[in-house]
Amino acid sequence: MSGKRKRLALGGVVTLSLAFLAGMYFVFAAVQGDYGVFRQVQIKAEAEALRLERDKLSAELAEMQNLTLRLSDGYLDIDLLDQQARDVLGYVRSDEIVIQ
Repeated sequence: MSGKRKRLALGGVVTLSLAFLAGMYFVFAAVQGDYGVFRQVQIKAEAEALRLERDKLSAELAEMQNLTLRLSDGYLDIDLLDQQARDVLGYVRSDEIVIQ
């Protein structure tokens, strides 16, 4: 009778150990797996960084569109045209002194 009792106790310990290990595996996967908690936090941080970059690029695009509009045939900004000619072509007026 004592032999059966040891087998049952040993089987219970093995079953409990396997259940514990399976539980630990699922907890680890839930925290650090591909869809785990840490990965979700990382995805949210990446999404926020990309959102900030998108907003920055949108502002830059709006500024470029504004400058393009101001240099178009329908609406010509003389001051901007003068600035661009000076920057790009190196033009200088005759009454100015250039210091390099």
